Amino acid sequence: MDIWDPPHYVAARVQRAIAEDERTNELGIKVDIRGDHLFLHGQVCEEDQRERVAEVAAEAAPGLVVHNEVICVAVGEPGEEELL
Repeated sequence: MDIWDPPHYVAARVQRAIAEDERTNELGIKVDIRGDHLFLHGQVCEEDQRERVAEVAAEAAPGLVVHNEVICVAVGEPGEEELL
């Protein structure tokens, strides 16, 4: 990564790394770059996954300050069957 790359290029590279890395494989994470700050937004199911997303992002964009705003959502058992 070159420090002169436009922010949207860096964001796309980080997003791709999060989607393709075997530790994360997350498609729903949005990445915003503002100056030397990288912001992550989205939802995951577990706190461990949230931490892994930030780790992959930091590896993909060294030198940027990562702000992990990804939230964990509870995933429960499916409800009762809907009859149509």
